[in-house]
Amino acid sequence: MATALASGMAKSFMSAEQIVASDPSEASRQAFTAASGCRAVASNNEAIADAEVVVLAVKPQYLDGAAAEISDNVFTDKLIVSVIAGVKLQRLHSMFGETTRIVRVMPNTPALIGAGVSAVAAGETIGDIDLRLVEQMMQTVGDVVFLPELQIDAVTGLSGSGPAYVYQFIEALSDGGVLAGLPRATATKLAAQTVLGAARMVIETGTHPGDLKDAVTSPGGTTIAGIHELEKGGLRGTVMNAVAAAARRSIELGSVEG
Repeated sequence: MATALASGMAKSFMSAEQIVASDPSEASRQAFTAASGCRAVASNNEAIADAEVVVLAVKPQYLDGAAAEISDNVFTDKLIVSVIAGVKLQRLHSMFGETTRIVRVMPNTPALIGAGVSAVAAGETIGDIDLRLVEQMMQTVGDVVFLPELQIDAVTGLSGSGPAYVYQFIEALSDGGVLAGLPRATATKLAAQTVLGAARMVIETGTHPGDLKDAVTSPGGTTIAGIHELEKGGLRGTVMNAVAAAARRSIELGSVEG
């Protein structure tokens, strides 16, 4: 995610020279620079020394270690943007100061191609200027929505984890095409483009997906026969349960201490 954000911002928000990342792995640093064109260093303190905005993009279980390493820095003049799943603003403020400007953001992996969606939650220390800055940052990799923090775990379960569910659905559609006699490459292309086109129809028309479904479901036709099988298999309930399970896991990860 750090690579996706850096790549997006370097293309349309700021110059690559203004972006510095840190990672203890030399191989990861080289990969980051190759993908984004931005500099990477081994030290967290070196990376944030002159930064106006600090993006926290570590696994939740590594947060305490990273925070301890940079604890001697003063954050009163820095905006902290956390993309760490499950970690609440209250915990972040306990680490970096109660008056520190901190924003939580939950992006998703399509940010890698500029097609992501990010949910932003801000606390009382954040003003309109900071929110606008974060919005501009995240718009370099996709769309942005603003939500209260209590809804961020739900976002993690839906759009944060959702691409994986969609990949499975595309794979299943492709498998169905192969079962019906199509070559694998053709089936996968048709499946992926079908999902892409359907998603664009929902977004660009603003029509409820149920209405769009009804528009292509003729009485006694092929589509309703397929939908009947999906209903028998519990597709909708299973997907809803997956979102809820991922949201619960986000809450669990946020409770990890150290």
